[in-house]
Amino acid sequence: MSTFFLSLPSHLPIFSSLLLLLISFHVPTTNAADPLYHICDNTANYTNTSTFGTNLKLLLPSLSSNSTLNYGFYNTSIGQDTNEAYGLVLCRGDASSSTCQNCTQTASDEILSRCPNRSATIWYDDCLLRYSNSNFLGSSSTPVWVYMWNTQNATNPDQFESVLGELMNNLSSRAAYETRLRMFATGEAKVSSFSNVYGLVQCIRDISGDDCYRCLGSAIGQIPKCCDKKQGGRVFGAVCNIRFEIYSFYGASTIAAPAPSPAPTVAETPLSTNTAPSTNGTSAGTGGNSSKLIPILVPTIAGAVILSIIVALLLVKRRTSSKRNKTYTAVIDGLDGSEESVQIDFDTIRAATNDFSDENKIGQGGFGPVYKGSLPDGREIAVKRLSINSGQGAEEFRNEIALIAKLQHRNLVRLIGCCVEGEEKLLIYEYIPNKSLDYFLFDPAKRVLLNWERRYKIIGGIARGLLYLHEDSRLRIIHRDLKASNILLDADMTPKISDFGMAKIFGVDQTQGNTTRIAGTYGYMSPEYAMHGQFSVKSDVFSFGVLLLEIISGQKNSAFYQSDHGRDLLSYVWRAWNDGTVLEIIDSTLREHCSASEAMRCIHIGLLCVQEDATARPIMSSVVLMLNSFSVTLSAPSAPAFFIGSVMEPSLQIDHSSQANHSDPSPKKLSVVSQNDVSITELEPR
Repeated sequence: MSTFFLSLPSHLPIFSSLLLLLISFHVPTTNAADPLYHICDNTANYTNTSTFGTNLKLLLPSLSSNSTLNYGFYNTSIGQDTNEAYGLVLCRGDASSSTCQNCTQTASDEILSRCPNRSATIWYDDCLLRYSNSNFLGSSSTPVWVYMWNTQNATNPDQFESVLGELMNNLSSRAAYETRLRMFATGEAKVSSFSNVYGLVQCIRDISGDDCYRCLGSAIGQIPKCCDKKQGGRVFGAVCNIRFEIYSFYGASTIAAPAPSPAPTVAETPLSTNTAPSTNGTSAGTGGNSSKLIPILVPTIAGAVILSIIVALLLVKRRTSSKRNKTYTAVIDGLDGSEESVQIDFDTIRAATNDFSDENKIGQGGFGPVYKGSLPDGREIAVKRLSINSGQGAEEFRNEIALIAKLQHRNLVRLIGCCVEGEEKLLIYEYIPNKSLDYFLFDPAKRVLLNWERRYKIIGGIARGLLYLHEDSRLRIIHRDLKASNILLDADMTPKISDFGMAKIFGVDQTQGNTTRIAGTYGYMSPEYAMHGQFSVKSDVFSFGVLLLEIISGQKNSAFYQSDHGRDLLSYVWRAWNDGTVLEIIDSTLREHCSASEAMRCIHIGLLCVQEDATARPIMSSVVLMLNSFSVTLSAPSAPAFFIGSVMEPSLQIDHSSQANHSDPSPKKLSVVSQNDVSITELEPR
């Protein structure tokens, strides 16, 4: 049995007579959502519909989305004045990016239900999440300590206690003052010939080294109160935490920078001055010494010549290889070791895909064929192999790696690695088993699998992924090709945005850009982009609006045709909205089984997103808020953008995507007639 012990400092007025509160329970092991502990702050009450409650609903997804960006630590605030919501997340220093992401996502999902309408702190084995209506960011104050200990006593307790104290003090000093460790340190010490003790310490990283050292010292000072002479124990608070065990419970640090290499030492061999003299002073003596040197000099010179030839051949080979691959060196330079993505050997990928066999082929996109594979460690992967005749090339390849390798979000597809070898260029992704959204949505037989709950979840997931790209990631990303075939669905039908070959990076203060070469998919492009090459976050918002209406209706905008209602889906929905018959656009397979209020609200949001005036469209943070809070009043939409002057043949469809898991290998064709000679789309990006 493990036991918790909650300590509250006596200087807190409300707890002046309660120095210690003892709580004992078994640590749950069956439910990943169960935390180690959580604390609800009764002094900060609010309602879900209050401004603070609204800000908190934006804060929590932002915390979990950004948890992996700064080595597992992120803090921020949303709102102003008394309604400002402050929050932070901290992942354990040996947690992988995926573990960190999953833990913080679980914490953000659980904390509101465990502490409704109150500020809170929640601890898991791999992460901490905290939020409040008062500014605690950068504060080293720890009002509460929580203890957890092993009930078994240590063998030779006095020796154990002495070694433990020295170990924890050393780790505290390292974590606080060795910058490369980023306030996380682990280590072990020998207690006896047969036993060791292992320790871990960590601080949040918005405090100074001195504050970290003081906090850890205070935590170590709590050990006699809870864990004296025990085989293992934890002391954790909102600012720092410590743990020790008699077994190794931690992994290699994922956040520590490599230690600087020591300067190389050169062994100096002094030149010998003690040449043996000739016994008789004659030239014969000298000749005798030379004859002794010949067996040494000949092989030495021969070896040097051979070595020179080998070095020359290697240099020629390297120069040739460099010249052949110089176009792609920037791609590999972008993977600097700070990301999980790495270059994977071509032979490994060839073996994983059974030599790119037809049996392993799962799709065909603008980039080239896509294959399913399995790495030696058992991970399933999807491999995009650049076709020699592909309309996309090194620019899109480089762009996709440069972007997605730096992005981590549960609603973005994860890039595992890449491969550049000769003419081969490969992108290796996590394998998404349920293919893409269009595989289900536009198939009359398969769309029944997308019930209302799943569609609503997919809409919300896409919105959160776009919000991360636009506002919450370390970069500001405009996707530029958001569509159903670029939304992949995992085993739980969680949506993941894919295909960043056409994406654009914006500066922090940049709001829009221009291009003379239009890249994207007809039917999803905003009018200002299609007509004038102007793109911004509002371009993606327009594409999201089209996609949202497609999900609700089960109809594809670019292939929609009803002579009685309009040429495209947007005009059809707009007419139904004005006629008061908008619920009739809902997919017939779920019309009787969906929430009419939720469907109506989604249609309303979709129409707001596809308004012709880009400035009238909402930003994605507002879209996420509108989807999650029915207390937010929606403005009346204006007319959507119609592609007047363009005629789509009703029997033809477009699909020139490069998504990772598309089932239909045959490219479809597009027939478009423009009355004003304006380029609608261009198959070659940029």
